[in-house]
Amino acid sequence: MSISSSSGYRNIPSPSTSAPQFNVRAQSSPATRRPWRQFADLSSFSRPYAAGEVTIRVKRNVSYFRVNYVMMALFILFLSLLWHPVSMIVFLIVFLGWFFLYFFRNEPLMIFNRTIGDRTVLIVLGLVTIVVLVLTHVWLNVVVSLAIVVVVVGLHAAFRGTEDHFLDEQDAAEDGLLSVVGSPMRRV
Repeated sequence: MSISSSSGYRNIPSPSTSAPQFNVRAQSSPATRRPWRQFADLSSFSRPYAAGEVTIRVKRNVSYFRVNYVMMALFILFLSLLWHPVSMIVFLIVFLGWFFLYFFRNEPLMIFNRTIGDRTVLIVLGLVTIVVLVLTHVWLNVVVSLAIVVVVVGLHAAFRGTEDHFLDEQDAAEDGLLSVVGSPMRRV
């Protein structure tokens, strides 16, 4: 029995080489759609008591329900195009990009060996959608529907409580909610 030098075994990566790769992958992982039942749970709505609480709620809800808000915004935009068939066809073509690049992607988007973050994809697709629809001469419909989206999302995010959000580790890190309990103490 001879043992060949290319046996298929590889070196185990050290923590210093594998940690940055994990952070890049975790930062650009696709956003998660939350259940609509949780999104519209009437028992979780309450009146905020201070402006600071409104700000915190809006930040956390927009981060937590981001995909739900985008779906709702696209639906409202679609409804505003019902009497404009050419614009609706253009919107459906652009929606295919939303479908494949944002909603149903399982891995981070890679372009030219660079990982593209979820928020970057969201911003680019949003701008493409708006520009393409404005080019089909329905700019007033786009402006009115975006105003409706801002009001609806703002009201939902401000009045929806954040107590029942269950964040994963990456969401907690982005919102600054990591616990320091049980972490090793640094000696100064």
